[in-house]
Amino acid sequence: MAIVLQVAQGLAAQEVDGIFQQFAQAHDNGLAHLLHCVDAVVDDARLGREICLRVCDENESRRLNHTYRGKDNPTNILSFAGADLAAVEAPLGDLALCWPIAQHEAMQQRKTLVDHVAHLSVHGVLHLLGYDHQDDAQAQVMEALETAVLADLGVANPYL
Repeated sequence: MAIVLQVAQGLAAQEVDGIFQQFAQAHDNGLAHLLHCVDAVVDDARLGREICLRVCDENESRRLNHTYRGKDNPTNILSFAGADLAAVEAPLGDLALCWPIAQHEAMQQRKTLVDHVAHLSVHGVLHLLGYDHQDDAQAQVMEALETAVLADLGVANPYL
């Protein structure tokens, strides 16, 4: 399992890295441990494929959201699934996490930034695996998976 972290210029790379390192375990960095927790819950071989997590600013998030979803506003996380190939070498996809939005939402929701970033990251990875929340039944499945993964990370249920 591999997840590559990219931090956009102008953002505090040390702060971003520090948030993810709070999930680190003995032999895993924080992002690898997050993926292991997702895999323990969903048991999906595609998690062996590479994921790129780009931490971006509001302008980049807005451009991506407008280009790919037709929405002219920044959003907390965007998921871009890779090609659905059987080859293990093909990337699973890319995530774009908007750091200022995550910070604002965490404060607004009275959550720690660590917990909120974990939730958004897990949410994004599940989207890469094909999970969605377009209707109530899909949302219930996805939320149950999110809360199970987050519990493994020591993060409280974000939906309560």
